Amino acid sequence: MAAMEETKVGVDADAASRLVKELRDGFATGKTRSYQWRVSQLKSILKMAEDHEHDVVEALRSDLSKPELESCLYEVAMLKNSCSLAVKKLKQWMVPEKVKTSITTFPSSAEIVPEPLGVVLVISPWNYPFLLSLDPVIGAIAAGNAVVLKPSEVSPATSSLLAKLVGEYMDNSLIRVVEGGVAETTALLEQKWDKICYTGNGRVGRIVMAAAAKHLTPVLLELGGKSPVVVDSGINLQVATRRIIAGKWGCNNGQTCVAPDYILTTKDFAPKLVDALKHELEHFFGENPLDSKDLSRIVNSNHFARLTKLLDEDRVSGTIVHGGKSEKSTLKISPTILLDAPRDSLIMNEEIFGPLLPILTVEKVEDSFDIINSGTKPLAAYLFTSNKKLKEQFVMTVSAGGVVINDTVLHLSVAGLPFGGVQESGMGAYHGKFSFDAFSHKKAVLYRSFAGDAPVRYPPYTKGKLRLMKALIGGSILSAIFALFGLSKD
Repeated sequence: MAAMEETKVGVDADAASRLVKELRDGFATGKTRSYQWRVSQLKSILKMAEDHEHDVVEALRSDLSKPELESCLYEVAMLKNSCSLAVKKLKQWMVPEKVKTSITTFPSSAEIVPEPLGVVLVISPWNYPFLLSLDPVIGAIAAGNAVVLKPSEVSPATSSLLAKLVGEYMDNSLIRVVEGGVAETTALLEQKWDKICYTGNGRVGRIVMAAAAKHLTPVLLELGGKSPVVVDSGINLQVATRRIIAGKWGCNNGQTCVAPDYILTTKDFAPKLVDALKHELEHFFGENPLDSKDLSRIVNSNHFARLTKLLDEDRVSGTIVHGGKSEKSTLKISPTILLDAPRDSLIMNEEIFGPLLPILTVEKVEDSFDIINSGTKPLAAYLFTSNKKLKEQFVMTVSAGGVVINDTVLHLSVAGLPFGGVQESGMGAYHGKFSFDAFSHKKAVLYRSFAGDAPVRYPPYTKGKLRLMKALIGGSILSAIFALFGLSKD
């Protein structure tokens, strides 16, 4: 616990270097490689989440005014599910994978052995500061690594709680939390890690990647982007709008990396969609959503100013068809819908990450695919349709980290699906077994005995040896037999 208290004071480059050395020394003992250590630490995370759910809810209320339901389900319950799966499957994940060998290495056997990378750094975001701090840590521990967690200073109550709980529940000789801001993060990034996992925005992602490149450290970057929602006609409009609202405003009031960023629909269908969204928003959050207890606030004044600036742009403010209200003193912005904001406006060219939802109209719903593909690849893409051909076309032509048909954000709850971006929305993926793999090295191992040593591989080289080696490498037993007798198979 004393070591944890030291990190709260602030970590400069020297302190960060000492910290990494301590963890490397701990890792070198081999303690993390055992199943017993890994499963004990995972169970400690489970117990931590169970014992302190109320404390987590209160920290999230302090940081984001996050509704209790969202905190319990999307932060605590999802973390517990992730951890329970790792505990249940860990032995299976740790078993080496047998691989077939070829005639070239006969007699032999081979396997792929997952081994821990070493000491990893996890830099987590402010929007889901409990789940997205510990979910990657679960994968890192399951894979047998030592871990340093750097929570976001933008969510200080949760950061402080994480430092306290990790200090109390986890093995601090191998798992640490470092609190702080830019200075502490910079000091940590100057060190050599065996992997860095960063969740956040692309600007900081580039800084992380540049720092990692100095040491040739691999990175797992979970970034974001403008996740589109394509809405076709001929659908159950009430269900569709409710699912869009749940993924946008029902997930931290739009402050979610996979939240719907904008909608694409046809000019003819747009009025019906807008009316349906208005009706359901009022049903969910009341006539004055700024008073609703079921909407998170904007995380801080900087992000509040950024979002109101998007709305205040001359060509944008006139496109608001619902909402647009804000309250600086409480950092609240009401759910806001915009219709056909200019495509070259700020709101259509940066990730919104808030309660604003522009709707763009197209002549044909298929035209929306070209608009999506003309931009950077998003972290998620959504389609609402009853048209089987359109579903297939969307999946085949739209490149995104993940795709959901007829819902939003729910793919994150499927443990068998990887969660990750593509190009500017991120690199690498985790969740479930993918988390274990993300923090493991797949070591190739070939076993041979001293029997079956073939003189054909050794000098002096002859044409006969060349023919035989070609046949062996080609994997053809028949060709090898012909080569032995100096014959051609053709």
